[in-house]
Amino acid sequence: MTAAGRFKPTAVGNGLRYGYVTNGLVGHRLEDALRLLADCGYDGVALTLDHVHFDPDAPLMSSRATTLRSLLDELGLDCVVETGARFALDPRRKHFPTLLTEGRGKRVRMLCRAVDVAAELGSPVVSLWSGAAPSNLTPSVAWERLLEGVDRVIAHADRRGVRLGFEPEPGMFVERLDDFEALDRRLGNPPALGLTLDIGHCVCLEPEPVPDCVRRAAPRLVHVHIEDMRRGVHEHLMFGDGELDLAVALASLSEIGYGGLVAVELSRHAHAAHETVPRAIALLRGREREEVTTS
Repeated sequence: MTAAGRFKPTAVGNGLRYGYVTNGLVGHRLEDALRLLADCGYDGVALTLDHVHFDPDAPLMSSRATTLRSLLDELGLDCVVETGARFALDPRRKHFPTLLTEGRGKRVRMLCRAVDVAAELGSPVVSLWSGAAPSNLTPSVAWERLLEGVDRVIAHADRRGVRLGFEPEPGMFVERLDDFEALDRRLGNPPALGLTLDIGHCVCLEPEPVPDCVRRAAPRLVHVHIEDMRRGVHEHLMFGDGELDLAVALASLSEIGYGGLVAVELSRHAHAAHETVPRAIALLRGREREEVTTS
């Protein structure tokens, strides 16, 4: 079965399905991290490809992916592939090169390799982002580079039966829903291109309230990140430490029938993951039940 065949586009009637991004589990071996997630009641994992947990360029990728897929099946965990490792391509420059900079062919190759990993794992989605535009780049050239690079990755994803989840990211060329919609439109609304919506980013910089963002995202939504955040500050916080109304956000996702993973992204909490992982899902399930009870 293709990865796309495993994709669950609508809710299955048992509430939202929660995952955890492994950039917040870098102190754990991957097997230990997955068992922790399963033991705490998570439904899946958002696997960041990096040297820590799964290096896509290390030898025997297919064999390692087969072993990992067996473990995921054993634990009953679904998987989405993430591509946000900070120093995956350059050990001295964070998130470099991007789809907009010199050397962007390396980023395209990495993203296509991530699609290959997803196909081997049976993962339905690869999440990605644009990167920031260099200060000397005109908007027209930035768009030209972005469209060319994303189009190449889309073609590869389409061949492998994987969907892309493009994430608007604060400070990047594509940072708001407006920008994603422009990208989607310029590419001709390709079926292989979907949206990764980060709920915290909506709090941080979107002009609309979170429920409006979720409804607006619904037609293209394939993946969700979630954490707390404050307006104007791009800092991923534990639920309750920022300005997010968690119950309202979860109700909005339920309202649109979203059935993909809602993945907690707390990359700076890895040192306390043994506490953060169970606490996060307890808060999520608690707020979800609270909304069901009071609605």
